[in-house]
Amino acid sequence: MGPLTLSDDAKTSSAARSDLPNRRMQNLHLETRKAFASVSMGEEKPFDFFRILFEGVIAGGTAGVVVETALYPIDTIKTRLQAVRGGGKIDLKGLYSGLAGNIAGVLPASALFVGVYEPTKQKLLKMFPENLSAVAHLTAGAIGGLAASLIRVPTEVVKQRMQTGQFASAPDAVRLIVAKEGLKGLYAGYGSFLLRDLPFDAIQFCIYEQLRIDYKAAACRDLNDPENAVIGAFAGALTGAITTPLDVIKTRLMVQGSANQYKGIMDCVQTIVREEGPPALLKGIGPRVLWIGIGGSIFFGVLERTKRMLAQRRPSHSQQPKQD
Repeated sequence: MGPLTLSDDAKTSSAARSDLPNRRMQNLHLETRKAFASVSMGEEKPFDFFRILFEGVIAGGTAGVVVETALYPIDTIKTRLQAVRGGGKIDLKGLYSGLAGNIAGVLPASALFVGVYEPTKQKLLKMFPENLSAVAHLTAGAIGGLAASLIRVPTEVVKQRMQTGQFASAPDAVRLIVAKEGLKGLYAGYGSFLLRDLPFDAIQFCIYEQLRIDYKAAACRDLNDPENAVIGAFAGALTGAITTPLDVIKTRLMVQGSANQYKGIMDCVQTIVREEGPPALLKGIGPRVLWIGIGGSIFFGVLERTKRMLAQRRPSHSQQPKQD
């Protein structure tokens, strides 16, 4: 029986050696999948909703205020280009008109957006399979945008009417809009705003998150601030170009006031195309792409840095791996 046992062991050893390359390939494939999963979803850990909400609110509010302050003049020029009809000229005075009032709205809106987006994204990433992470990012972006629209729309209405010279201050703008048009005047163009911003938020954050996932998987490390900024700039510029026609429609509906030149979204599109031609739907695309590209760079750079700083300040007993 001794020789038989040796023969069996030899066969087993030979089979193990012949199967070694296959096992190595399987292990490599498994490690690759684990590495990718750790980039997109982070390591498995308890879902701390309130911590994620709090950190998202702080990071989002900080990033939103920094971007708005730095790039407000470009946004003003873009708004005036879109609002002017035909071949009219724009006024380059008062490019910071309405900044203070706008920041008062941007701060809570940005905080609310990221505060909703972050926990929603992380919850969906745990629910969706890995190959559908893009759907999770799209959905979370749209939900965050819908929540923030309750603050964003009145802020945008007041800001754009001040940018076009209709009012001298934000309090006057709010008071007179409500007096002449009622509370619904502060939500003028709400449908067109959602038509623009929900796709914008979903697409921009999806592009940003997916590019970061791919980059981190290729580099096998966390990204630094310049890399986050470059990815944010690309995501913002591309999304800004795609959604420019929606932005033109939104601007026209918001600044028309009680004149009611347009009866709705479709009437606005048809009137613009009929009176000014299809290219009018791309008015302001240059400043918009520049503004959102630079804004994306600043926003995502500040956002990731603030999130990282907040994570480092967590109590040592509850420190957990970072999660995208």
